[in-house]
Amino acid sequence: MECRPGCGACCVVPSISSAIPGMPDGKPAGERCIQLDTHNRCQIFGLPERPEVCLRFSATVDVCGRSDPEAYELLRWLEEDTLPKGDSVSTQGQ
Repeated sequence: MECRPGCGACCVVPSISSAIPGMPDGKPAGERCIQLDTHNRCQIFGLPERPEVCLRFSATVDVCGRSDPEAYELLRWLEEDTLPKGDSVSTQGQ
């Protein structure tokens, strides 16, 4: 499957521990990536500055669902499932 233009769930929901231009310490789960523009498109897509984790991400129905809201829910569930007990994912970036 190809990414749905304007979704941006993968740039908001998961934490990214590696440096991102403008976010040298990465980003916590639920925080909108600084490289996500107002149309929810990655401003560094295809550039060498893009973090490896972003390069390796593949949109699949299992992860992205069939709609943007479903992508946010599935990614939130996956992120929360890997967090230490008692932590939760913010929804501030949605």
